[in-house]
Amino acid sequence: MFVSSEDLKTLQRDAFTAIQQLVAQSPSVAASLQMQLAQGQLAGNNALNNGAPQVVGEHHLVFSLADRELAVKAELVQNVERLMELTPVPNVVPWVRGVINMRGSIASVVDLRMFLDLEHLPYTPRTRLLSLQYNEMVICFVVDGVSEMLPIPPTAIIRGNVRQAPIPAWAIPYSTGSALLANRSVVLLDVAQLLFSDKMQRYSVL
Repeated sequence: MFVSSEDLKTLQRDAFTAIQQLVAQSPSVAASLQMQLAQGQLAGNNALNNGAPQVVGEHHLVFSLADRELAVKAELVQNVERLMELTPVPNVVPWVRGVINMRGSIASVVDLRMFLDLEHLPYTPRTRLLSLQYNEMVICFVVDGVSEMLPIPPTAIIRGNVRQAPIPAWAIPYSTGSALLANRSVVLLDVAQLLFSDKMQRYSVL
């Protein structure tokens, strides 16, 4: 859906509000997101600079994993942090890297690459802890990087047809579809399916 130019100021205000809601709980990512918005890198601001129609959609946080872009709904993101010291936990599977004190709450940390049986690579300065909350469950995922907040219109989403939606095999069990945006494809992660999957629930080493 496209909106006329008189609605652009409202869209900009909504974009700022969405970012503020996220960064209010994630000070470490605030400067990056605000800089992107100021430079017109976040979707929703380019149209204000060049007068192009603005695409409207639900905001998602985009992150990278194994050279692919994935996204989760912004409302499910609790925090984005730099990788920090973790407390190891005995008798758990290798993809559970430990636990972390996240502002007074203890959360498990899962290496998403290892969970999805991808090649485990050394962490870099771009590595991030992405904390997601669904209902009462909170968990942190180690991802390759977090890039931007992006509104994704319903018309850009392909669901249920793997041939049309370019989703890598390792992401299919945990995705709701793929968003085709200009020259990029973003896999939409099903957070509930991921958090409550049998594999995620059975992390103890017998």
